Amino acid sequence: MTSPNPKMGHGEEEEDDDYMNMTFGDPDPAPSVETSLQRRQRLKREGEIRGRVKSKAEVAAAEREAREQALSRSLLDEARARKSKGFAMMAKMGFKAGAALGSAENAGLAEPLRPEMKEDRGGIGLDSERKRKLGEAAEKVELTEKKRKVDENEFRDRVRREREQARCERQFWAGMKVCERMDEGEGKSGGDGKGEETNGDSGKKRTLSTRPLKSIPVVYRALIRSREEAERDRRMRHDLEQSSTRLPTYVDDMEDEDDKRAMGKTRTEYIPVEDLEEEDPELDEFNALEVEEKLRRLVEYLRKAHNYCFWCKCSYPDETMDGCPGLTEEDHD
Repeated sequence: MTSPNPKMGHGEEEEDDDYMNMTFGDPDPAPSVETSLQRRQRLKREGEIRGRVKSKAEVAAAEREAREQALSRSLLDEARARKSKGFAMMAKMGFKAGAALGSAENAGLAEPLRPEMKEDRGGIGLDSERKRKLGEAAEKVELTEKKRKVDENEFRDRVRREREQARCERQFWAGMKVCERMDEGEGKSGGDGKGEETNGDSGKKRTLSTRPLKSIPVVYRALIRSREEAERDRRMRHDLEQSSTRLPTYVDDMEDEDDKRAMGKTRTEYIPVEDLEEEDPELDEFNALEVEEKLRRLVEYLRKAHNYCFWCKCSYPDETMDGCPGLTEEDHD
C-alpha cells in the first residue's frame, strides 16, 4: 500500500482554490487601430455631410439657434470685455455687470431689447394692421355673441308676433268674404247682371260688380277691388292673346257669326269697373291700420249690420245677441 504524495495533494488543493477564485469578466479590449479602409470611409462620410446643401428650414433653424445662444450670453462676462477701456470707464462711474444703466432712482432696463426677426415679405406696418383687423374682428364676434344671447327671447317674440299677424290676416280675409256673402244675400252689393260672363267650357259664371267701389263698405272693399283688378288683368291677357295675329281693330267683313265662333273670335261683352283706377283715400287709410284693428272693425260691422258673430259662426235673431260670449276671440275660448 503506497502512501499518498504530500506534494501532489498540496498542489491539487492549490489548483482547486485557484479554480474557485477565478473571475469570468471580459478582458480589456485592446485599442483598435483604424485601418486605411475605415479611414477612407469615414472621410467620405464627413465630406458628404459637409457637401450636402442644407434646406431653408435647416438654415433658419441653425440661425435661430445661433441667435438664441448669442443672446443668452452676456458680452460683459467675457475676459476681453472686462479689459476694454469702455467697461473700465463705466466701472469707475459705478456701473456693475448685470445692473441697469443710470442712477438708482432712474434705473433703466437690466436686459437689452430682444430683436424680433421678420420672416415674411410683408411691410413694416403690415403686422400692426393685421393686429388691428384681428382685434376689430374679435370685437365684432364678441358683440355678435352678446347680441345673439340677448336676442334669443326677442327672436322668439318676433316669430310669435309674425305668426299671430299671419293668422289674423287669414281671419280678416275670411271675414271679408263672409261680409260680402251676407250683403249679397240681402241685396246690398250684388251686381245688376250686366257684368256676367259665361265660360263655355265649364258653364260657370263670373260676376263683375257694376256697383261703384266707393259705395261698398270699406271693411271688405279691398276684397272686391283685388278681385276686380285680377279679373281686369285676366281679360287684358286674354284679349292680347286673341289679337296676337292681327290688329285689335281689324274686322273681316267676309266672316259671319258662325265663322267667328269657330275661330274663337267672338267678342265678350262686359262692363268694366269705372272707378278702378281712381284713388280711394278711405280704403288707403283703412289698409294702413293694423290687421288686428281691421279685424275688430269687421267683426263690429257684422254684429251691427247682420247680428252675426264671426267667432260663434252663427246669426242671432235680435241686436242683443243673447248667448254670445263677447266681441273678441279670447272671450270665446
